[in-house]
Amino acid sequence: MPSDTPDFDHLQQSARDHLWMHFTRLSSYQSGEVPVIVRGDGVYIYDARGKRYLDGLAGLFVNQLGHGRTELAEAAAKQASELAFFPLWSYAHPKSIELAERVASYAPGDLNRVFFTSGGGEAVESAWKLAKQYYKLTGKPGKHKVISRAIAYHGTTHGALSITGLPELKEPFEPLVPSTFRVPNTNIYRAPIHGDDPEAFGRWAADQIAVAIENEGASTVAAVFLEPVQNAGGCFPPPPGYFERVREICDEYDVLLVSDEVICAFGRLGHMFGAERFGYQPDIITCAKGITSGYSPLGAMIATDRLIEPFLHGDTTFAHGYTFGGHPVSAAVALANLDIFEREGINEHVRSREGDFRATLEKLLDLPMVGDVRGAGYFYGIELVKDKTTKETFNDEESERLLRGFLSKALFDAGLYCRADDRGDPVIQLSPPLICDQSHFNEIESILRSVLKEAESLL
Repeated sequence: MPSDTPDFDHLQQSARDHLWMHFTRLSSYQSGEVPVIVRGDGVYIYDARGKRYLDGLAGLFVNQLGHGRTELAEAAAKQASELAFFPLWSYAHPKSIELAERVASYAPGDLNRVFFTSGGGEAVESAWKLAKQYYKLTGKPGKHKVISRAIAYHGTTHGALSITGLPELKEPFEPLVPSTFRVPNTNIYRAPIHGDDPEAFGRWAADQIAVAIENEGASTVAAVFLEPVQNAGGCFPPPPGYFERVREICDEYDVLLVSDEVICAFGRLGHMFGAERFGYQPDIITCAKGITSGYSPLGAMIATDRLIEPFLHGDTTFAHGYTFGGHPVSAAVALANLDIFEREGINEHVRSREGDFRATLEKLLDLPMVGDVRGAGYFYGIELVKDKTTKETFNDEESERLLRGFLSKALFDAGLYCRADDRGDPVIQLSPPLICDQSHFNEIESILRSVLKEAESLL
C-alpha cells in the first residue's frame, strides 16, 4: 500500500461502519472484504493491496482518456487557485462560457444552448422540465408525457427514474412521477418480430413509438427519450433506419426527440455525440461522464434554438438549476479533456480500432454460454445464455448464482473490472478507456474466456 494510505484493516472497518456505497448489497461486506481502489495509471487501476486490474468499464463509462492524466489535474488546480466556485444563477464565469461554446460547436444542427448540471441524471431531469415548460409557453400545455424504451436506464432522481424502464429499480420508490410510458427496445437478438431482417425490425420498433403517441394522444406527449446505444440490457445498437423513422414520427406529432448520451457522448462511439454516429438530429442532448473523463463531475443539457427562443423575451425564466452546475473547476477540466481529444485524435482512434475490439470479443462466440456480442465503438455487451441453439436464458435463481454468486467476483479476482449485469437478460458489459489498443483487447478476451469456461463447469 502507498505510504500515505491509512492502515488496510482500518480502511476495511471504516468502510463497513460508515460508507454507504451506491447500488450495493451492504450485507455482502459485513464479513467480506470491501474492494478499495487507490490508484489509476492509463487503462489500469490498483487496489489497496497493490493488485492491478484492467479497467474494462472506464470506471462507470466515464474515464475516456485513462487514469493519471496530470494535465487534467493541473487544469483543475489552476482553476481552483483562480476561482474555485461561483454559481451560474444569473452570473457567468469564463470557463463556463468557453465550454458552452465548445460543446455547442460539436453538437449537430442548431443545438446551440448548453445548460450545465452536475451529472447525467440531472441533465435528464432538466430535459423533461424544459420540454414541459416549452410546450406551456408555446400554447400546448397538455403536452407533458414522456415515452422511453423497455429496460432503458435514465437516472435515479424521481423524474429520471420515472423515465427509466426497469421496474425493479422503481418499485422501492413508488409512487414516482406519473405520465411515462414504455415502448420496445432495439435488442434484435430477442426480437419478437422481424428477427432476421434488421431494417424491418428497426421500422417496427420505431413505429411502436407512433403507436404509443396515438394511444396517449399526441396533444399530451412532450418527448421521447432514447439512447443512441441503449446501455441497460447490454448495449443495443439501433437497427438501420431506426432513428430516421423516429425523427419522422417526432416531427409528425410535434414531440421532442431527446438523445440521452450520458454514456454515448464524447468518444464512446467514436464521435463527440452518438447522434452524429447514427445520423439523426435531436431536439435535446443530455450528456455527462466523458465530458471530463471523470476528473471532475459535470453534465449538460443541450437544446436547440427553437427551444430557447420562448425564454429570450420578457420575464420568462426557466426556474431550474443546480448549485454545482457548470462548476468552474469542472469546466476547466472539461476544456482540457477536449483539448486532449483533439490533439490525440481520440475519436479517430476509436473508429479505427472498434472493428478490432469487436472481432476480439467475437472470438468468445465459440463458448457455449456466449449467445451474442453487440455494441459499437468501445461499448459492448456479451449476452450469456443457458442454451445457445434456443437462446434460452437463465432463470432468476440461476442468474443470481451466475452473476453475483460467481462472475462478478471471479472476473475482478482475475484482473478485469467490468460489469456482470442482469437488468434484462444476463450480460457482461465492457466500456474500456478510449486509449485501449489490441494488447488490451487481447487481455480482456483472455480473462473473459478463462472465467466463462470456469462458470460453465459450475452450472
